Amino acid sequence: MFSFFNKSKERIKLPVTTDIHCHVVPGIDDGSPDAKTSANLIEQMQQWGINRILATPHVTKITFENSLSTIQPAMGKLKAELAKRGNDIAIDHAAEYRIDELLAQNIAADTLMTYPGNYILIENSFMQEPWNIKDLVFDLQMKGLTPVLAHPERYAYYYKRKERLNELHEAGLLLQINVLSLAEAYGKAERKMAEYLMKENLVDFIGTDLHRQSHVEAINKYLESKNAHKDFDNLAGRLLNDKVFPLR
Repeated sequence: MFSFFNKSKERIKLPVTTDIHCHVVPGIDDGSPDAKTSANLIEQMQQWGINRILATPHVTKITFENSLSTIQPAMGKLKAELAKRGNDIAIDHAAEYRIDELLAQNIAADTLMTYPGNYILIENSFMQEPWNIKDLVFDLQMKGLTPVLAHPERYAYYYKRKERLNELHEAGLLLQINVLSLAEAYGKAERKMAEYLMKENLVDFIGTDLHRQSHVEAINKYLESKNAHKDFDNLAGRLLNDKVFPLR
């Protein structure tokens, strides 16, 4: 006998078509290890409504000292694998810069890898807020760049200092939250912080931060949840992904 309880849950699409934060450039950071895996991940992203990807490999001192010399060959392998599959998704890259000595060197050398329109994705340490973050935001702005802070909801030192993110946002630091945080893939605290940011109208961008297949499974489950409907209603008309990076 048919029952609506047996009906499969409907998976909704993401509220944007451009993913500005993911780690699908193969073999150069802690994301996808090879081009085939990357292409598989991308095919699943397309099922969420993504039709453009601005990948963001890590750039950090010692661990992932990436530059054009490491990223471009890896991007070439990925594009070749996608072409072999007949997949013509629009894909390019910027970078996710940890605020460290290597970022300072890239700023000084004018070798930053930015999004279109001179937006730049930066990442705090997970241990403590960089002491010079407000000065960095100002310096980047003076260079004609618009800084975007990756996943502020994941920095535990802000949980008891939420107003600090309001202050940084007012200073011109745009904020990007992760779909994985909304999905509670890291834990409940990250989702709670993301909810605060949405309530305060501080969310400018959303990104998957996709690294691996387990992340796909977490996002698939989230997109079938009531929370996803609620979250996307809250974010409606507020996200800049497709507005400042339109697919041409």
